Amino acid sequence: MTITSHLFEAYLKCPTKSWLRSQDKRGDENAHADWERRQSDCYRSEGIKRLLHDVAENDRVTSPPSTDILGTAGWRLAVDLLAQGHEVESALHAMERMPSKGRGKSGQFMPIRFVFTNKLTKDDRLLLAFDALVLSEMLGRDVSLGRIIHGDDHATLQVKTSALVSEVRKRTEKIAALLSGPSPPDLVLNRHCPECEFQAGCRQKAAEKDDLSLLGSLTEKERRKYHSKGIFTVTQLSFTFRPRRRRKRLRGKREKYHQSLKALAIRANKIHVAGSAELKIEGTPVYLDVEGLPDQDFYYLIGMRIRNGDAVIQHSLWAESTEGEKHIWTDFLAILSAIEKPVLVHYGSYETTFLKRMRERYGELPEDSESANAINSAINLLSVIFAQVYFPTFSNGLKNIAGYLGFQWSDAGASGLQTIRWRHEWAASRVPSRKQALLTYNAEDCEALEVVANKLVELHLAAPPAENSSLDGVIHTSQLKREHPYGFKRNIFSFPELDVINKAAYWDYQRERVYVKTNAGLKRRSKRTSRPKRPLSANETLECPRPRCCLKCDSAKLWGHGRRKRKHVVDLKFMRHGVKRWITCYQVHRYQCQICGATRFPDELRRARGKFGPNLMAYAIYLNVDLRMPQNGVDRSLNKVLDLRLPCGTTSHFKAKAAKTYNDTYNALVERLCRGNLLHADETKVSIKGSDGFVWVFANMDEVAYVYSETREGDLLQTLLKDFTGVLVSDFYAAYDGIQCPQQKCLIHLIRDVNDDILKHPYDEELKRLALAFARLVKPMVETIDRHGLKKRFLKKHLPPVDRFYQHLSDKPLQSEPTVKLRSRFLKNRNKLFTFLKYDGVPWNNNNAEHAVKAFAMLRHVIGGVTTERGIRDYLVLLSICETCKYQELDFLDFLRSGEQDLAVFARRRKGSTETKTSE
Repeated sequence: MTITSHLFEAYLKCPTKSWLRSQDKRGDENAHADWERRQSDCYRSEGIKRLLHDVAENDRVTSPPSTDILGTAGWRLAVDLLAQGHEVESALHAMERMPSKGRGKSGQFMPIRFVFTNKLTKDDRLLLAFDALVLSEMLGRDVSLGRIIHGDDHATLQVKTSALVSEVRKRTEKIAALLSGPSPPDLVLNRHCPECEFQAGCRQKAAEKDDLSLLGSLTEKERRKYHSKGIFTVTQLSFTFRPRRRRKRLRGKREKYHQSLKALAIRANKIHVAGSAELKIEGTPVYLDVEGLPDQDFYYLIGMRIRNGDAVIQHSLWAESTEGEKHIWTDFLAILSAIEKPVLVHYGSYETTFLKRMRERYGELPEDSESANAINSAINLLSVIFAQVYFPTFSNGLKNIAGYLGFQWSDAGASGLQTIRWRHEWAASRVPSRKQALLTYNAEDCEALEVVANKLVELHLAAPPAENSSLDGVIHTSQLKREHPYGFKRNIFSFPELDVINKAAYWDYQRERVYVKTNAGLKRRSKRTSRPKRPLSANETLECPRPRCCLKCDSAKLWGHGRRKRKHVVDLKFMRHGVKRWITCYQVHRYQCQICGATRFPDELRRARGKFGPNLMAYAIYLNVDLRMPQNGVDRSLNKVLDLRLPCGTTSHFKAKAAKTYNDTYNALVERLCRGNLLHADETKVSIKGSDGFVWVFANMDEVAYVYSETREGDLLQTLLKDFTGVLVSDFYAAYDGIQCPQQKCLIHLIRDVNDDILKHPYDEELKRLALAFARLVKPMVETIDRHGLKKRFLKKHLPPVDRFYQHLSDKPLQSEPTVKLRSRFLKNRNKLFTFLKYDGVPWNNNNAEHAVKAFAMLRHVIGGVTTERGIRDYLVLLSICETCKYQELDFLDFLRSGEQDLAVFARRRKGSTETKTSE
């Protein structure tokens, strides 16, 4: 099918519009679209007349056949020319034939296009480039320049069309693929819809499908992202919103915009408030709305609605022409100066730009004047609404929100786009009805602005933790509960009586309150379990000897004082093939000095101060940290198997005490890692009672350390690694790039990302070729490492192929977007992808850190997000020691039982005892 300039222009606005026009579909009447078409035709006709007026009759031609274009005729200007190329066609407004610049050189042809607007867009330049492309195919020679005549002053712009030809060809290829297909493109509403004749039909279809493009603020990139997740409708998107508790450091900052929350507000048909939505109007509110002509930067109407108690005054300042703009600005300032404490309230950035431009054009205001203060502190209601108040409307336009709140315009079809047409029609005909329509529309905008402002003030006053925080049709996200689609939920009943009946059906309640009264067996078991247990018998009894002297006066005259006491210490005894409960009973006297009267206990009792022995504590920590048993599970297991009768929370106490004991060991571990020659780093998320934290993992070949941080920002890295001079192996997280040291990026991460891109774009041959070239570059390196290890003298031979790969990568032109992004990633990390070729012992992947992350991830599953920040820090101290023992092939339980706090000393002792046994 032939691609015409008419279809090309429609495609630049919307692919659906281009397809509908190719099918000769007719849309509904659109007053603005019809007016634009008339304006364009009229401007084109007048422009052609102006061109013809300056050209002699024998130098011009009208509607010439395409076969005569290259003829020997001496014409200089051709108008209304139909140019045809290979499956492309364009109705040229005009074409100028430039004389040859020398002997033997052919003349040049330049297409001319007329645009009635004063400001040009990229689409206008692309349309001219399309004309040049079609003309070049028809003539068989390059057409590199074109002209656009535009605006009220008939300004001329010369465009270098050769720079736009490649983009035009891409668009035409897409149009050809679209028109050759049997089905229309995916329907997507966009900003062009209000000025399109197919708007009503497209919007109806989108509403029937509940399409995501109904959300006016949703970008194309976000829409594709949701589609990749299987989300195609607004209703589906609404179920993805999850209220989250904000971190302390972010509570003073504004929430980001949630498309899912907007969808939820539409589905529930209720206003949803996220954050505070503060709006305080301290003074006399002045609701401002300005009308203008955007392509001329001309403001012709300033509407002001002044509310003072119950009285309302409406001002409509009208400018007949551009000369009157200064007068209405002066009147605007005079009205502001006469108001006590005026507070300007407007909607959107149009009024913000207006206030800025007026001060630039007509001078700044005195700093202390009422008008200057009002302008400097003007309130933009859209900034108050954005990301804080979600109205159940598809966009945040004033008409949508005010319409939801019950306000109605006298002309339902009026819009900012229509006011442009009305102003041009009034300027051409001076019909009073057009001016009155503009004044009415502007005044109603000011009134609608007041309605929205009053609602925002009401929402602010009713926001939690206000005493009366309940408003009909308003939901605060802080009061929403996170929905878990799978799991047990607590029912919420409409009547208290139903709640009482429901509670009486709980399993525990019935076992303890109902069944025990009717079932004799349950009654006997409940009495049996309530009996106190006998005290545990001691395995050994130790008589603590009398102290040698008094601690106060060194006297040896110590005598028994008071009754003999007993202290039981519960511990474990490790045997060759098992472990058993071991209870030691200490029998002691308190002794009194006969010289000074001071009392004291024997030293043995002080060493056994706690109720539990060190072996029991070591074994409990081993079960919890190394074998990843939950703390309550450890308590129950020890009580069941060894009948220890540990109270709930004993293992948690053991963990805190052990973390304090080994804190110096942990700090020394972190310090050694940050001073070493090689460091692997990674990070992962952890949940701490509903809020998120992060755990950083640092490792080398022999040691591992876990460090907790509240955020994922690079401050912790900068602090710990400020003096690090070794090689840092990491993934592609940007925080690592701030460390000033040689770095090796994990090639496994890169390979996985490349593979994901190929799976997402299975028909992108260019991407496949680049990925295959990278794979062929890395594979010989891996084979060398498998044969010789991580040795620089064997790996440096791969540096020349790396240079050739990057040279080829830089020179090769690429077309597809995924391939361009991948090339940019290769080039950005060039000095960090192959560092391992220049050092001994530096791996090409981040396997050490990832292995350590897996160990924490399994422990995180055991923790289940119920720990505190102090608890997670204790876990990380013990886990660091546990994983380091594994890296060094040491036994974690033996280290805990040894009483040693230095891993190096424990390793030497272990090695010495092994050598002794071997020699024996």
